[in-house]
Amino acid sequence: MCGRYASTSTRDDLLAAYDAVTAVGEELPPSYNVAPTQQVNVVLERVPRDTPDGDPVRMVSSRVRWGLVPSWAKDPKIGSRMINARSETITQKPAFKAAASRRRCILPADGYYEWMKNEEGKKIPFFLHADAPISMAGLYELWPDPERPGDDPDRWLWTCTVLTRPATDAAGHIHDRSPVVLPETFVDPWLDAALTDRDDVEALLNSIPEPHLEPYEVGTAVNSPRNNTPDLLRPVRH
Repeated sequence: MCGRYASTSTRDDLLAAYDAVTAVGEELPPSYNVAPTQQVNVVLERVPRDTPDGDPVRMVSSRVRWGLVPSWAKDPKIGSRMINARSETITQKPAFKAAASRRRCILPADGYYEWMKNEEGKKIPFFLHADAPISMAGLYELWPDPERPGDDPDRWLWTCTVLTRPATDAAGHIHDRSPVVLPETFVDPWLDAALTDRDDVEALLNSIPEPHLEPYEVGTAVNSPRNNTPDLLRPVRH
Protein backbone atom coordinates (compact mmCIF):
# COMPACT_ATOMS: atom_id res chain seq x y z
CA MET A 1 0.00 0.00 0.00
CA CYS A 2 1.02 3.65 0.16
CA GLY A 3 0.13 5.54 3.31
CA ARG A 4 2.94 8.12 3.42
CA TYR A 5 5.43 9.44 0.92
CA ALA A 6 7.97 12.18 0.28
CA SER A 7 7.55 14.78 -2.45
CA THR A 8 10.15 17.54 -2.61
CA SER A 9 10.29 18.57 -6.28
CA THR A 10 9.55 22.23 -6.97
CA ARG A 11 6.74 23.27 -9.25
CA ASP A 12 9.25 24.22 -11.94
CA ASP A 13 10.83 20.77 -11.60
CA LEU A 14 7.45 19.11 -12.10
CA LEU A 15 6.49 21.29 -15.07
CA ALA A 16 9.76 20.38 -16.76
CA ALA A 17 9.77 16.69 -15.83
CA TYR A 18 6.27 16.07 -17.18
CA ASP A 19 6.21 18.56 -20.06
CA ALA A 20 3.26 20.28 -18.40
CA VAL A 21 2.21 23.67 -19.76
CA THR A 22 0.50 25.20 -16.75
CA ALA A 23 0.04 24.95 -12.99
CA VAL A 24 -3.08 25.34 -10.88
CA GLY A 25 -3.31 26.35 -7.24
CA GLU A 26 -0.80 27.78 -4.81
CA GLU A 27 2.58 26.05 -4.92
CA LEU A 28 3.07 23.51 -2.14
CA PRO A 29 6.27 23.45 -0.08
CA PRO A 30 8.51 20.36 -0.15
CA SER A 31 7.15 17.60 2.07
CA TYR A 32 9.14 14.74 3.57
CA ASN A 33 6.05 13.18 5.13
CA VAL A 34 2.97 13.52 2.92
CA ALA A 35 -0.01 12.09 4.79
CA PRO A 36 -3.60 11.23 3.81
CA THR A 37 -6.12 14.12 3.56
CA GLN A 38 -3.32 16.62 2.85
CA GLN A 39 -3.12 18.70 -0.32
CA VAL A 40 -0.75 17.09 -2.84
CA ASN A 41 0.71 17.75 -6.27
CA VAL A 42 -0.80 15.79 -9.13
CA VAL A 43 -0.13 15.80 -12.86
CA LEU A 44 -3.16 15.42 -15.12
CA GLU A 45 -4.55 16.27 -18.54
CA ARG A 46 -7.82 18.17 -18.72
CA VAL A 47 -9.67 20.57 -20.98
CA PRO A 48 -9.43 24.04 -19.38
CA ARG A 49 -12.73 25.39 -18.11
CA ASP A 50 -12.34 28.64 -20.06
CA THR A 51 -11.91 26.74 -23.37
CA PRO A 52 -14.43 23.86 -23.13
CA ASP A 53 -14.10 23.07 -26.84
CA GLY A 54 -10.31 22.99 -26.77
CA ASP A 55 -7.82 20.18 -26.41
CA PRO A 56 -6.76 18.68 -23.09
CA VAL A 57 -3.83 20.47 -21.45
CA ARG A 58 -1.25 18.82 -19.22
CA MET A 59 -1.04 20.59 -15.90
CA VAL A 60 0.33 20.37 -12.40
CA SER A 61 -2.38 20.90 -9.81
CA SER A 62 -1.82 21.60 -6.12
CA ARG A 63 -5.52 21.79 -5.30
CA VAL A 64 -6.01 18.07 -4.86
CA ARG A 65 -6.58 16.32 -1.52
CA TRP A 66 -5.25 12.81 -0.97
CA GLY A 67 -8.18 10.47 -0.35
CA LEU A 68 -10.62 10.00 -3.21
CA VAL A 69 -14.23 11.16 -2.79
CA PRO A 70 -16.53 9.79 -5.54
CA SER A 71 -18.83 12.36 -7.12
CA TRP A 72 -21.87 10.49 -5.75
CA ALA A 73 -20.62 10.38 -2.14
CA LYS A 74 -22.91 11.95 0.45
CA ASP A 75 -20.05 12.85 2.79
CA PRO A 76 -16.46 13.77 1.83
CA LYS A 77 -15.19 11.97 4.94
CA ILE A 78 -15.24 8.77 2.88
CA GLY A 79 -12.01 10.00 1.27
CA SER A 80 -9.92 9.11 4.32
CA ARG A 81 -10.69 5.44 3.60
CA MET A 82 -9.78 5.64 -0.09
CA ILE A 83 -6.18 6.82 -0.17
CA ASN A 84 -5.31 3.68 -2.19
CA ALA A 85 -7.12 1.75 -4.93
CA ARG A 86 -6.30 -1.79 -6.04
CA SER A 87 -5.25 -1.57 -9.67
CA GLU A 88 -6.73 -5.01 -10.36
CA THR A 89 -10.30 -3.79 -9.71
CA ILE A 90 -10.48 -0.07 -10.54
CA THR A 91 -12.41 -0.65 -13.77
CA GLN A 92 -15.14 -2.56 -11.89
CA LYS A 93 -15.44 -0.89 -8.49
CA PRO A 94 -18.20 1.78 -8.39
CA ALA A 95 -15.94 4.19 -6.48
CA PHE A 96 -13.20 4.12 -9.11
CA LYS A 97 -14.47 2.95 -12.51
CA ALA A 98 -15.54 6.38 -13.79
CA ALA A 99 -12.21 7.93 -12.83
CA ALA A 100 -10.31 4.97 -14.30
CA SER A 101 -11.80 5.83 -17.70
CA ARG A 102 -11.60 9.61 -17.63
CA ARG A 103 -9.68 10.98 -14.66
CA ARG A 104 -6.25 9.39 -14.38
CA CYS A 105 -3.36 11.28 -12.85
CA ILE A 106 0.16 10.96 -11.51
CA LEU A 107 1.37 11.70 -7.99
CA PRO A 108 5.08 12.61 -8.18
CA ALA A 109 7.19 11.35 -5.28
CA ASP A 110 10.78 10.93 -4.15
CA GLY A 111 9.72 7.58 -2.69
CA TYR A 112 7.29 6.21 -0.13
CA TYR A 113 7.31 4.81 3.40
CA GLU A 114 6.27 1.35 4.48
CA TRP A 115 6.33 -0.37 7.86
CA MET A 116 7.51 -3.93 8.61
CA LYS A 117 7.12 -5.83 11.87
CA ASN A 118 10.34 -7.09 13.42
CA GLU A 119 10.70 -10.23 15.53
CA GLU A 120 9.44 -8.38 18.60
CA GLY A 121 6.32 -7.25 16.74
CA LYS A 122 7.46 -3.62 16.55
CA LYS A 123 6.72 -1.77 13.30
CA ILE A 124 9.91 -0.51 11.68
CA PRO A 125 9.62 2.22 8.99
CA PHE A 126 11.42 1.90 5.66
CA PHE A 127 11.80 4.34 2.77
CA LEU A 128 11.51 2.80 -0.71
CA HIS A 129 13.00 4.77 -3.59
CA ALA A 130 14.60 4.59 -7.03
CA ASP A 131 17.54 6.42 -8.58
CA ALA A 132 15.27 9.33 -9.50
CA PRO A 133 11.83 10.64 -8.46
CA ILE A 134 9.00 8.22 -9.20
CA SER A 135 5.60 8.65 -10.84
CA MET A 136 2.83 6.94 -8.86
CA ALA A 137 -0.26 6.17 -10.95
CA GLY A 138 -3.42 7.62 -9.51
CA LEU A 139 -7.03 8.62 -10.12
CA TYR A 140 -8.73 11.90 -9.32
CA GLU A 141 -12.33 12.95 -8.77
CA LEU A 142 -14.39 16.10 -8.36
CA TRP A 143 -17.01 16.16 -5.61
CA PRO A 144 -19.73 18.86 -5.68
CA ASP A 145 -20.36 20.40 -2.26
CA PRO A 146 -24.17 20.53 -2.00
CA GLU A 147 -23.96 23.41 0.49
CA ARG A 148 -22.31 25.74 -2.05
CA PRO A 149 -24.06 27.40 -5.00
CA GLY A 150 -23.35 26.15 -8.50
CA ASP A 151 -21.38 29.26 -9.48
CA ASP A 152 -19.08 29.11 -6.43
CA PRO A 153 -15.54 28.36 -7.65
CA ASP A 154 -14.89 26.50 -4.38
CA ARG A 155 -17.87 24.20 -4.87
CA TRP A 156 -15.76 21.40 -6.34
CA LEU A 157 -13.53 19.37 -4.06
CA TRP A 158 -10.64 17.74 -5.96
CA THR A 159 -9.39 14.48 -4.50
CA CYS A 160 -7.13 11.62 -5.56
CA THR A 161 -5.99 8.10 -4.77
CA VAL A 162 -2.79 6.10 -5.37
CA LEU A 163 -3.09 2.83 -7.27
CA THR A 164 -1.46 -0.25 -5.74
CA ARG A 165 -0.39 -3.66 -7.03
CA PRO A 166 1.05 -6.89 -5.56
CA ALA A 167 4.71 -6.46 -4.63
CA THR A 168 7.19 -9.23 -5.33
CA ASP A 169 10.55 -7.43 -5.45
CA ALA A 170 12.37 -5.87 -2.49
CA ALA A 171 9.15 -4.06 -1.55
CA GLY A 172 7.41 -7.40 -1.16
CA HIS A 173 9.63 -8.29 1.79
CA ILE A 174 8.22 -5.30 3.64
CA HIS A 175 4.59 -5.24 2.48
CA ASP A 176 2.61 -7.39 0.07
CA ARG A 177 1.48 -4.37 -1.98
CA SER A 178 3.22 -1.34 -3.45
CA PRO A 179 2.22 1.71 -5.51
CA VAL A 180 1.88 1.34 -9.27
CA VAL A 181 5.02 3.15 -10.44
CA LEU A 182 5.01 4.35 -14.05
CA PRO A 183 8.22 4.12 -16.10
CA GLU A 184 8.83 7.25 -18.16
CA THR A 185 7.49 5.57 -21.31
CA PHE A 186 4.14 4.95 -19.59
CA VAL A 187 3.52 8.52 -18.45
CA ASP A 188 1.99 9.74 -21.72
CA PRO A 189 -0.25 6.67 -22.24
CA TRP A 190 -1.50 6.86 -18.64
CA LEU A 191 -2.41 10.55 -18.90
CA ASP A 192 -3.84 10.28 -22.42
CA ALA A 193 -7.35 11.76 -22.23
CA ALA A 194 -8.32 9.84 -25.38
CA LEU A 195 -7.91 6.53 -23.53
CA THR A 196 -11.40 5.92 -22.15
CA ASP A 197 -12.19 2.26 -22.85
CA ARG A 198 -11.97 0.27 -19.61
CA ASP A 199 -10.57 -2.81 -21.32
CA ASP A 200 -7.79 -0.67 -22.77
CA VAL A 201 -7.10 0.82 -19.35
CA GLU A 202 -6.83 -2.68 -17.90
CA ALA A 203 -4.49 -3.73 -20.70
CA LEU A 204 -2.28 -0.71 -20.04
CA LEU A 205 -2.13 -1.47 -16.33
CA ASN A 206 -1.29 -5.10 -16.98
CA SER A 207 1.61 -4.08 -19.20
CA ILE A 208 3.32 -1.85 -16.62
CA PRO A 209 6.50 -3.58 -15.41
CA GLU A 210 7.11 -3.95 -11.71
CA PRO A 211 9.39 -1.24 -10.34
CA HIS A 212 12.78 -1.97 -8.86
CA LEU A 213 12.79 0.01 -5.64
CA GLU A 214 15.45 0.00 -2.96
CA PRO A 215 14.40 0.11 0.71
CA TYR A 216 16.33 1.36 3.70
CA GLU A 217 15.34 1.75 7.32
CA VAL A 218 14.49 5.22 8.61
CA GLY A 219 13.76 6.59 12.07
CA THR A 220 10.43 6.34 13.84
CA ALA A 221 9.92 10.12 13.69
CA VAL A 222 8.13 9.49 10.39
CA ASN A 223 5.36 7.75 12.34
CA SER A 224 3.87 11.17 13.13
CA PRO A 225 2.73 13.36 10.23
CA ARG A 226 3.57 16.37 12.41
CA ASN A 227 7.23 15.63 11.75
CA ASN A 228 8.30 16.91 8.36
CA THR A 229 12.03 17.56 7.92
CA PRO A 230 14.79 16.20 5.65
CA ASP A 231 16.03 14.14 8.61
CA LEU A 232 13.13 11.74 8.02
CA LEU A 233 14.95 10.44 4.94
CA ARG A 234 18.19 9.77 6.80
CA PRO A 235 19.02 6.03 6.90
CA VAL A 236 19.21 4.35 10.30
CA ARG A 237 22.69 2.97 10.99
CA HIS A 238 22.93 -0.13 13.16
